[in-house]
Amino acid sequence: MQQAGLTVHVDAGGNLVGRLEGATPGAAPIMTGSHTDTVFDGGRYDGIIGVLAGIEIAHTLTEHGVQLQHPFEVVDFLSEEPSDFGVSCVGSRAMVGLLSPEMLAQKSPAGQTLSEAIESVGGRPKELGRAIRGPGSVHSFIELHIEQGPVLEREQIPIGAVTDLVGIRRYRVVITGQADHSGTTPMDYRKDALLGASILIQATNAKARALNTDTAYVVSTVGYLTVLPNSSNAVPASVEMMLEVRSNRNSVLESYGDELFAQIHAEIAAEGLTLDASSVSYGEPALFHPAVVELIGDAATERGYVSLRMPSGAGHDAAYLSKIAPSGMVFIPCLNGRSHCPEESIEPEQLKKGLQVTLDSVLKLDTIAGFAE
Repeated sequence: MQQAGLTVHVDAGGNLVGRLEGATPGAAPIMTGSHTDTVFDGGRYDGIIGVLAGIEIAHTLTEHGVQLQHPFEVVDFLSEEPSDFGVSCVGSRAMVGLLSPEMLAQKSPAGQTLSEAIESVGGRPKELGRAIRGPGSVHSFIELHIEQGPVLEREQIPIGAVTDLVGIRRYRVVITGQADHSGTTPMDYRKDALLGASILIQATNAKARALNTDTAYVVSTVGYLTVLPNSSNAVPASVEMMLEVRSNRNSVLESYGDELFAQIHAEIAAEGLTLDASSVSYGEPALFHPAVVELIGDAATERGYVSLRMPSGAGHDAAYLSKIAPSGMVFIPCLNGRSHCPEESIEPEQLKKGLQVTLDSVLKLDTIAGFAE
């Protein structure tokens, strides 16, 4: 960032922010960026290209002696991926004032609170009782990202102009049974917590499938489990898991957990088990500003690139920035639609086109004084 001419600081939420000043005094900044964290065994592009793209745009502006009317900011948002604290999009939540005291108090398996973790990377969690950036403090936000799905590649379309993002809700669920010897405890005497976990996993799979319609997108996943005592010769005493639900319908996110837990209560109890659940995080669906979506599509067309207006089933930092500023996202294809895995890959030409559209969109945004609601 510094090599690109950006002035750099870490904000209260632990975000790394680089800034080029604009020509108009007091103008709100045009912001871009994404995240550089990834999941275990993840790829090299999800999030990372969005940060590097912003830095490359800054290089391009400075190398060509171009000063925008608005300041230009590049942000590496802290911990966009689900963290050890059960909270995702930590930095972007913090930026817009949606990192709650309950989230800051969440603890990792090692016993560290999220507040302590933010402080350890240079953030100032005591200042997070209010938004770092309020409505109107950012002119606009744009994020370049791989699609993380197969549509653009299959349709041979180089650019996606993202219209909206799903909301994400996560629950920490603990099913408690009783540890016993796996050889000497008859099946009818067992209180197998892992069996209870399987009841929940099958139920949420069926429920999510049933809720999908032409207009409602619903997916549910249990991708994290901790089993105790986790021994081949012991009946599992407890299972802690993270249940994730994603949908473009707030009504689904609001009711899903309560309905699911009520649905399986009798079956869980019949196995001699107890189930405790708590909502860990809740991100509402985000609708991007139509003018920004159109602007991205226009930028692609002017370069001779076909584009597609499309939703995203993944969460992104742009979802939170859209709450304080007109926002949009540029998608590019990725190999076989694969993401969150080592096989995640893109071609240089795909990235070049996405970066060009992002730069052109920034230049177009700079000509707009403000957006109509």
